Order: sequence, then structure tokens, then C-alpha cells
Amino acid sequence: MPTAESDVYAARQQLERVLASAGFLRNERMARFLRFVVEQHLEGKDSEIKESVIAIEVFGRGADHDPSQDSIVRTEAGRLRARLAEYYAGEGKGDALVIELPKGGYAPVLHRPPAAPQTTGAPQTTNDDRKRHSKLGLILALAGIVVALGMTVWWRVQHTATPIGIAVLPLENLSHDPAEDYFADGLTDELIRNLSIIDGLSPRSRTSSFAFKGKPRNVREAGKELAADYILEGSVLRAGQRLRIDAQLIRVRDDFPIWSGKFDRELTDVFAIQDEISRGIVNNLRLTLGQGRRRYETSVEAYDLYLHARAFEILGGVGDNPPSIGFFEKAVARDPSFAPAYAGLAAAYAYTSATFPNLDHRDDQLAKMRAAAEKAIELDPLLAEGHASLGMARARDGQWEQSERSFRRAIELDRNRSNSYDDFATYLLLVLGRTEEALQQLRVAENIDPLSPEVQRYLGYVLTSAGRYDEAAGHCEKLPADADSRARSECLGRARLGQGRINEAIQVLATVGNRGYLGYAYARAGRREDAEKVAADVSPNPFNQALVFAGLGDKERTLDALERMDVLGPGRIGRALTYPEFAFVRSDPRIKVLRKKVGLPN
Repeated sequence: MPTAESDVYAARQQLERVLASAGFLRNERMARFLRFVVEQHLEGKDSEIKESVIAIEVFGRGADHDPSQDSIVRTEAGRLRARLAEYYAGEGKGDALVIELPKGGYAPVLHRPPAAPQTTGAPQTTNDDRKRHSKLGLILALAGIVVALGMTVWWRVQHTATPIGIAVLPLENLSHDPAEDYFADGLTDELIRNLSIIDGLSPRSRTSSFAFKGKPRNVREAGKELAADYILEGSVLRAGQRLRIDAQLIRVRDDFPIWSGKFDRELTDVFAIQDEISRGIVNNLRLTLGQGRRRYETSVEAYDLYLHARAFEILGGVGDNPPSIGFFEKAVARDPSFAPAYAGLAAAYAYTSATFPNLDHRDDQLAKMRAAAEKAIELDPLLAEGHASLGMARARDGQWEQSERSFRRAIELDRNRSNSYDDFATYLLLVLGRTEEALQQLRVAENIDPLSPEVQRYLGYVLTSAGRYDEAAGHCEKLPADADSRARSECLGRARLGQGRINEAIQVLATVGNRGYLGYAYARAGRREDAEKVAADVSPNPFNQALVFAGLGDKERTLDALERMDVLGPGRIGRALTYPEFAFVRSDPRIKVLRKKVGLPN
């Protein structure tokens, strides 16, 4: 196994590179298999990488698994070896590290690729050589035929096993009462989440689907923009205790409706209706339903409050004091066994506890965050968003190894949930300076959720931290330029600064509510008086002040301001230190002390 920390880091980077490749990205089982054996290897546990252990830990077999009766591990190991060989023959041909799974065992081997052989001259060829070469040529020709046949079979299997792209367009609220929009939006999100755990389906995430909310419906255009093969659309009408939902599944290429369902039930049947819609899609696409998402026997009142909270999140209502917190708290008060509400509550507290307006309530919020995250997992150990919220909570507390395990478990449970990749990238990987890995996770999120402004913003920020300003600007420009364009202006302004287009950056940043970046730009342009005025205006916000002082090149005041950010926890400090604005203070001894104080590794 790799012994040096740098070797382990390189191995993990290579693992993430392989798993982000086309051959592994959508094959959850194979990706889980490779990650398990490599992680065990890196932890020095080769002796524990046994067929029986893999069957239980990777493929969910019981403790009574009998390898002689069930060859799942051996079969999948053969496929994994072939997939790795294919990767290194193509996409990974130039990689500096090779991951192999030798035949006869399951412990991986990591090594550098062999150097190309050097030839110094043409040796003389004898008759015996020619005979050997002739036999070798025949063997290679036969082997080539076998390989070609094998690749044909492999292609057919992969072609038929490619996940089906499906998008759920926002359900239309037939009551036309804006106060009921939350219910239609929440049900849309729930349907997406229910479909996301079905093997063979690749649903587009909610933020991409909700880009079509309130717009005229053209199935072919929506399908093309969302890269979806099928579209689920419909309507919902709630009247008192009655609920009517109409839904139809449409094939994008020819606008052909392949399934439809009409449900006129009591409001208490909302979960059963969701199940029936999922089953109708699965049956008509000839898929296997599997275990699916757990069905919660919660009350109508608790579920209604939960949908209220989810609707605020769908529409981007996070902010420093998100209204979703109140609805999540009321939902768990109504039903203390409703795990998704606890997961949502924990994630909201993880965010708000690291914002300046909430400093007076920070300790209380942190305690509630931890309790809610742990409760979500206790109630439902297979809830992906529960593990993701626990990952956020642990990152907020600086428990990095535990946090990473939680995020990876969330992704393993639901590989179509783009938020898990977002949060993994921004709450842990970027914070720890693992910028390339953060980018890999965000690329996966972008593939799942191509129209998500949140994903584009994170890509812009991480690429800016990586010094790839042209690419960052491209993603920032994809953000909506609407009335609330702070995210776009801040993202694009920072990219322009990195590109050296300072005057243009000032014009862009002049519209931003966060004036710290504008003060930084003023300082970079030599407008010291304007920069000092901004520094006074943004007081006592230490982050914005640190930006202005950094632009002025004032190392001491920059460090003073960064040190005042320690109350916000390691996440805010770690992310800030990856920003190019603060590059000139990273090696200062005071930063080393600050990192240690908040729980960041040096």
C-alpha cells in the first residue's frame, strides 16, 4: 500500500479521476466495488478484502452468503478488471498512476505505468525467430478475434444498461392560487427523489427541472435542454381533503405518451399516489423497481409543513435566516419520526451557523444541527440526504474523516442527488484544499443537474480558486442575470479580476450587495481612498474587511480580519484561504495558528 501521505493523496486523486470517467460515472455498483477495495487497500486492510466481506459490504448480501451458490463478487470482479483496462486504454491512457485488480484476488495494486521500451537497433531475424513470430502472429490474431467479440458483447450490454434520462417538469397548480404553489412544487420534488433511487433511471435534478416552471411546455425542447429521453408532466389540484393528480410520461423523440394516470383520492393517500406514479413509469420502461425509497407513514399535517420547507429550498430561499427552518421544526414537532424533515433541518442549521447575522445564536444552532443530523440517520439509516446532512454537520465541527465517510455514503445511496456532490465539494473538499477533487464532484453534479444555477456558481468559485479564470468566467456567465443577480455579479467580477480586467470587474461588482469584493477591486485599481471608505462601510463584517485589506496589500490588517472570522468555524476559514485574494498571506505563521485553532489541518 502507499505509505507516504502524498502517495495516499495521489492514490485517492486517481481513484476519483477513474470514478468520474464515463465508464464508471453511471455504474453505481461497479464504482462502489472499486472504491471499497481501494479504500481498504489504502487503510492497510488487504487481508480483509475477501469475497465474503465484499459480498456483504458492497453487494448487500447477508451474513449467510455462500460464494459457492452466489458468484456475484467473482462476476463483478471480472467486469471491473475489463472496465479498468478499457479506461487505461482510452480516457486514462496518460494517467500517472494505474489501478489494477489482479486475477486470483481482490486486493488492488497501484503502480506507475511502465515506460515505453527503447529500441537501439534492428536485431537479426533467424528462421526460428520467424517461426516463433508466425505462431505469435496467429495467437495474436485469434486473441484479437476473441477481444473483438468480447468488446461487441460488452458494448451491447453497456448500451442496453445505459441509464434512461428522465425529467419531471413542475406539476401545474390547477387551483391557480399562489398560496398552493408550494404543494405542487413539493410533490414535483418528491417524485424526482423517488425516481432517483431506481436502478436504470437517471432523473434530472430539481433545479434543472424547475427552470421550466411557469413557461410554455414544449416536450421536445425541454427534453433536448435537459438531455432527457422521457418527460413526466402533470397537474395537481387540492380541494379541502381531496387531492387530484394527473400525470403522463412522454417519449421525447416523437412526443408519444407511453403512460398516463389520473388519481382522485383523499389527501391522506398522497404517498400511495407517488408510489403508483413511480410504478407506472417503471413498468412501462421495463425496469425493476427494487426496494425504492422508504415510504414514511407520517401525518398529512407534518407532510404539508415539510413540503412548505422544501418549496422554499427549491426556489432558492436559503439566505442567512431561511424560512425553511421554521417549517422543518414544525414538521418534526408534528411527527418526531419523520426522518427527511430532520435531515433538512440539520442542513439548514449547518448553513446558517456559519453566517454573521446568526452569531448570537450560534451555539444553539450547532447543538440543534448535530441532534437533527443524528436523529435523521437513527430514524432512517438508508436516507441519502440524512447522511449528507450529517456530513455537513461533521464538517462544520471539523470532523473531516467522519464527514467524508458520510458524504460518500450519501452518494452511494443516491447517485442522482446532485446536492450531495455540491455539498461534498464545498463543505469538505474545497475547505481542505482538495480543489481538483472538488471540481470532479461538481462535474458530476453538473452532468446530473445541467441547468442548476447553484452548480454553475460553485464551479465558478472553485475554478477561480484553482486560478482557471477563463473557465470560471464561462460558468459565471451561465448564471441568471435577473433582478437578484448578486451571485452572477460576484462570481463574474472575481473571474474578471483574475483575468486582469479590473475596470470591467468594478463595473460588474458595483451592483453587488457584498461590497467587500468591490473594495478589493478599487484597491487593485489604485483607488485607495474608495477602498478605505468601503472598508469602513462594511465594518464590522471581518470577511468583507479582509477582502479590502487584501486588495490594499495590507498584510497585518488582512490577518487581523481573518482571525476575527474564527467564530464562523473551519468551513468559512478554509474556503476563504483557497481564494486567490488571500494568496499572499497563506504562508504566514499566523495563518498556521488560525488553521489549528479552528480545526483545519495544515
